[in-house]
Amino acid sequence: MISRIDLRGTALPEGGDLRDLLPRAEFDVEAALETVRPICEDVRHRGSAAVIEWGEKFDGVRVDSLRVPAAALTAALAELDPAVRAALEESVRRARLVHRAQRRTTHTTQVVPGGTVTEKWVPVGRVGLYVPGGRSVYPSSVVMNVVPAQEAGVEGVAVASPPQKDFGGLPHPTILAACALLGVDEVYAAGGAQAVAMFAYGTADCPPADLVTGPGNIYVAAAKRLLKGRVGIDAEAGPTEIAILADATADPVHIAADLISQAEHDPMAAAVLVTDSEELATATEAELAPQVAASKHVTDRIGPALAGRQSAIVLVDGVEDGLKVVDAYAAEHLEVQTADAAAVADRVRNAGAVFVGPYAPVSLGDYCAGSNHVLPTGGCACHSSGLSVQSFLRGIHVVDYTRDALADVAHHVVALAEAEDLPAHGAAIKARFGWKVPRR
Repeated sequence: MISRIDLRGTALPEGGDLRDLLPRAEFDVEAALETVRPICEDVRHRGSAAVIEWGEKFDGVRVDSLRVPAAALTAALAELDPAVRAALEESVRRARLVHRAQRRTTHTTQVVPGGTVTEKWVPVGRVGLYVPGGRSVYPSSVVMNVVPAQEAGVEGVAVASPPQKDFGGLPHPTILAACALLGVDEVYAAGGAQAVAMFAYGTADCPPADLVTGPGNIYVAAAKRLLKGRVGIDAEAGPTEIAILADATADPVHIAADLISQAEHDPMAAAVLVTDSEELATATEAELAPQVAASKHVTDRIGPALAGRQSAIVLVDGVEDGLKVVDAYAAEHLEVQTADAAAVADRVRNAGAVFVGPYAPVSLGDYCAGSNHVLPTGGCACHSSGLSVQSFLRGIHVVDYTRDALADVAHHVVALAEAEDLPAHGAAIKARFGWKVPRR
């Protein structure tokens, strides 16, 4: 059901050599570029008509209008299961607590008397938020995208989610209800690369966005790569990942359940256990069988995900080596279930999010921890962060110098300009002092 990789008995290699030994899903965004390029070009030239036609081809339903009517949003919220509404409200409440604390404040530094540099943080003007709607329905992704954008102060928030044949071409009603709950009234029945292109180029129905965020399939990721520069992006999210660093103190029932929880997302989902305990590895393998059998999405998701090359139990000589392995892997989600888990977790350098101890499973973070679940995948956690308020802000430096403050440093500026063979730069300084640079 799940393979083993035994790294015991020899010194672990460094850097890329260690990464090459670890399981990883094949996710060839470059190859998908040629698939999405004509879609994006079509949307660029034909706008809404192209988005509608590509939606009919891929989603099996033709919509009359991309914009979801306000009445459909209101109705979806009114008809939402009260238990689901209560859960979404709590998810929103906790997410707001965490993301509100991420707000940055304007800070002014006095460099010299009369010379200051102020860093102010300004939200993007308009953002397009993508919410998947393929194998599963993700109202939680509405929360995770919308809340940080709102807390950042973004004025224009639009959501796109694929049209659903079963719901008359509208996105899933739970998605619509989550949007209504958050006060988002600009929602589009558009999915895949065509939705990203719609946000990037704009159409008669949808003004262009400054930034596109949110998870999606390989074609969404490819469209983001293709259109990056035309529009800002958060990341090229790939298949979901869980890595668990565990020792003999961990409970194999918990470990198996957590591996399965991520495997049920997608047949390409990665589930990796890193442990120095062969007994735990064996017990986890034994526990997987009955838990998988009792699960819902076995043949189409969980089974292929656990059996795929992207999933494995990795045996190491100790927790110290385990830390090296999980840092090299740089998982989207990393659970630490070891003795003194908090101290071990504190030493982790590369992970999208770290979950500490037996009572902080990834599922908690997916919904109600208050953290964000839009996280870097495919090893990108070694250089990228998850979605946050910062994702929607731009830092602008405001430089304010008096004549005396400029005079004090003018000769340095001229010297550096001349050293770089950019005399006009120096001339712009000299012009302010009658072409004679003061010497201080």
